[in-house]
Amino acid sequence: MKLSKPVKFYIVGLIIFFLGLLIPINQLWIRNTLFLGAVILSGYHAIWEGIEDTIKTSKKKHKFIPNIHILMSLAALGSIIIGSFEEAALLILIFAGADFLEEYAEDKSRKEITSLLEMAPVEAQRFTNDGELESVPVSELKIGDELQVLNGAQVPTDGNITKGNASINESSVSGESIPREKQAGDEVFGGTINGNSTFEMTVTKNSSDTVFAKIIQMVETAQETPTKTATKIQKLEPIYVNTVLILLPFVLIAGPLLLQWSWSLSFYRMIGFLVAASPCALAASAIPATLSSISNLARNGVLFKGGAYLANLSGLKAIAFDKTGTLTQGEPTVTDSYFSSEINQEELSNIIVSMEKQSNHPLAKAIVSGFESNEKCRDLVCENKIGHGLSAEYQGHQYLIGKEDNFSEIGSIYQDNYQKWSNEGKTVVYIGRDNQVVGMIALMDLPKESAKEAIQYFNQHGVKTVMITGDAKQTGEAVAKKLAISEAATNVLPEQKVEVIDRLKNQNDEVAMVGDGVNDAPALVNADIGIAMGSGTDVAIDVADVVLVKNDLSRLTFAHRMSKKMNAIVMENIIFALGVVVLLLLLNVLQITNIAWGVALHEGSTLIVTFNGLRLLLVRRPKKKTSLKKPLFGMEVKENYGS
Repeated sequence: MKLSKPVKFYIVGLIIFFLGLLIPINQLWIRNTLFLGAVILSGYHAIWEGIEDTIKTSKKKHKFIPNIHILMSLAALGSIIIGSFEEAALLILIFAGADFLEEYAEDKSRKEITSLLEMAPVEAQRFTNDGELESVPVSELKIGDELQVLNGAQVPTDGNITKGNASINESSVSGESIPREKQAGDEVFGGTINGNSTFEMTVTKNSSDTVFAKIIQMVETAQETPTKTATKIQKLEPIYVNTVLILLPFVLIAGPLLLQWSWSLSFYRMIGFLVAASPCALAASAIPATLSSISNLARNGVLFKGGAYLANLSGLKAIAFDKTGTLTQGEPTVTDSYFSSEINQEELSNIIVSMEKQSNHPLAKAIVSGFESNEKCRDLVCENKIGHGLSAEYQGHQYLIGKEDNFSEIGSIYQDNYQKWSNEGKTVVYIGRDNQVVGMIALMDLPKESAKEAIQYFNQHGVKTVMITGDAKQTGEAVAKKLAISEAATNVLPEQKVEVIDRLKNQNDEVAMVGDGVNDAPALVNADIGIAMGSGTDVAIDVADVVLVKNDLSRLTFAHRMSKKMNAIVMENIIFALGVVVLLLLLNVLQITNIAWGVALHEGSTLIVTFNGLRLLLVRRPKKKTSLKKPLFGMEVKENYGS
């Protein structure tokens, strides 16, 4: 990783600071020179940034609005004036280090859409007036243009099929893992993938109005919109600084007028007040705790792109999940089957497997995996009839695997099973012999075990759980019922996912979204906390604030508990740090302490809050689910822990 110039200078300054600590105390001028060098090298960027931002913000708001950089710079300057060079260096190193870490986190969490743009269709095959085909950029397409889409090709834009049939993988738009069968008159979307047939289509939308284009537009818009947390920080930051700056002249004047101090003593005590009020330990209250938590979670397969997202996770009020690949396995599995008793079921299984082995449809792989076969029918030749299914002739019989509308008559037992399985959200295919239904198979994208545990956890902790899916109502609600999810939003397109997130944000303070596909990107960006599955698309991972590396939602519940504990420890540190500030201010006024003791208390309190934060490195993820007795700083107490 390439380091910027300010970071390189900071590292050099840090080294110089430690060298200064090694110099004997009787070589004071050498020590102080090294400490001063550490202040300049490590802090010039943060100091100048503070001055620059203060001037810029003050001009914009037409009033003086200093930031925390100014206070830390003044505190360091005050320490140097009274000869406490070591304290000045320590203040700057802590604050500048925290500033660089914050910039790094912001840079890592910045929403990138490069991968998304690369996935957008760029070329199309358009028919000319003479009926010839020409390759043209997608941006040049107009409504009414006639296009040809080859097998395996990307659909270039939104439109309607005019000729042919197709099996379209729409996962990039709807998230549905099972391809949609399309025929003349059906709508297709740009960015989706055509199956093993060629079809013709008419363009119905301009390239800037397609569903895929809207995904890109929404991500770009969300990138430019500040989060609620960022807005709050911007408003609250100047309060502490202004309070301290306003009190400084009063402290200077109060000495001679009220306490009969000399002006030199009063100036000394004013600098002592500035040093005491400088948030040295306060600056270290959150950073070590946050970094320890982020490091611990990374070790457990949860990557956070910024400490703010981890801090906000504990306040979660609602969490929305994409279905396919997030709550479910992401691919169909055979769940049920029924075959006529009048036919040899072993032979039929062999025929089905032999037929499906010759198909590249996603259901084929699931069916092959779901049935045993002795491969006695491996010489069987199968034909894939688009819009109908798989057809094959074997030992004088015609076999067909397809949908119900391929058969003129279906027995009541099959109809009853179809109704039952469909109500459970399963996809059903029929097996026919000589145009008579002799069997049926049900398939479903099954929920993950970790998803069940995660949903149960969030339900128990008062977090509203919502599933957002492009699936049909019946399928979506069936999965939601299995997982005990509070609400299911079905038949949802990408722009509608954002609408669901907006509705949840209007009803709840903190909302998270968990997803893995391109179609989830706008919702991930729009949520207060976007969480991507590690196996998801590059786009989802890029725009998310959190990544679950191992696709295990139970790790998200661990992150939620870590967030609660981290926030509790940060609050402990803040209270302690402010207590030390108040104590130092009181001792300074009473002249009970001097600058040396102030430095010692400052450094001591900084070390205490730092080590208090570092203990979060020791928290381990539970091996298995156990009962909750009492919360400890928001962290569930478990009986068994693993590495």
